[in-house]
Amino acid sequence: EEPLAGALRNLSLRRLELAGNELRELPGAALPDGLEELDLRNNSLQGLSPEELARLDSAPLGRLQLYLDANPLRCDCALRPLLDWMRNASWRVPDAHSLRCAAPREVSGTEELHPRLEQLGCGAGRELRPEEAGEQEELETASYVFFGIVLALIGVIFLMVLYLNRRGIKRWLNNLREACRDQMEGYHYRYEQDTDPRRASA
Repeated sequence: EEPLAGALRNLSLRRLELAGNELRELPGAALPDGLEELDLRNNSLQGLSPEELARLDSAPLGRLQLYLDANPLRCDCALRPLLDWMRNASWRVPDAHSLRCAAPREVSGTEELHPRLEQLGCGAGRELRPEEAGEQEELETASYVFFGIVLALIGVIFLMVLYLNRRGIKRWLNNLREACRDQMEGYHYRYEQDTDPRRASA
């Protein structure tokens, strides 16, 4: 990047073409202020880091457009900053519709704007730092504990309702038992009448 920085220093450019130079990272420090278009097609970029994207969002390069087609983008969690940056300002990458994932194999050849990052363990948002992941696990544990307490309270309330209405429940069970017994006696009486031989001969 040093020779490139020296070559571009103090230049006033609107468009800079760096296609086909096997660049592995964005030459952020070498970009002249006020640049509007940067052609990075057919390089070796696997993505852009948050630091590089922050440089692009700075005032001198606030209107810069990138052309990233034909780069071997690696569609893992590290690509999340670039994806979020492109979604927040889709005009920044005019050839976004033609971008493809080159790695890993699970998403190779898919559209870069819609990689199945959730299958790689990235979730729906950006990749979490270790301390954030620990906080998220603690929140999930607290949620499970709270849910268990709520279920326990519901169970206690249900048992209390049964206890307070035990007499009414007992009376209802007795009535149900009496009704069933009367019904069975009715069936038994009709059965005895139907099987009486005297009624059959008559």
